[in-house]
Amino acid sequence: MAECIRVENVTKRFGDVIALDRINISFESGKIYGIIGRNGSGKTVLFKTMIGYLKPTSGRVVVGEKEIGKEIDFADNMGIIIENPGFLSRYTGYKNLEYLASIRKLIGREQIRESMDRVGLDPDSRKKVGKYSLGMRQRLGIAQAIMENPDILILDEPMNGLDNEGVKDVRNILLGLKEEGKTIILASHNKEDIEVLCDTVYEMEHGRVVQGKAV
Repeated sequence: MAECIRVENVTKRFGDVIALDRINISFESGKIYGIIGRNGSGKTVLFKTMIGYLKPTSGRVVVGEKEIGKEIDFADNMGIIIENPGFLSRYTGYKNLEYLASIRKLIGREQIRESMDRVGLDPDSRKKVGKYSLGMRQRLGIAQAIMENPDILILDEPMNGLDNEGVKDVRNILLGLKEEGKTIILASHNKEDIEVLCDTVYEMEHGRVVQGKAV
């Protein structure tokens, strides 16, 4: 399978703190990858660097043969959940996604409705996002991540706040997306999520990848 993301000798410093230390890692299409490690190990910084939110101090990230931060600012074929998804609390879930979809104008109402249905949310509900539970907000974040049919999903704790049924639903969604040839990279503290979903797992510690293994 073809590589779709390469992280090449990436180091990220914040002053004297080394958040990422010479990371070399690559990801292939049609697989699910797990990134595990304690809080502060560098997982979220790695994700933000891969996306283009943070610029490496040294090294480079290549997505689809284009270098992030040089040839392109952001990869346009990524769906992302980083930390807690942020939405406009006074609008419905559908209105939030409609607003976000209007930025790039790649999809219309049908695709928005399909993404909400897929994660178990009613696109016709008049409930405002400010009244959503944490699990509902997480479902809406996943709907946002998948609604433009990206080739790559980068998901930081996508099961956060979900009940058992929600976890099962999202696992099935992710496995279905893998079958469609998507590349999915996720961080999770849940060992079962990693075992059920991931083809390969990388463990991070103090900003380094200390172990990588097929599951």
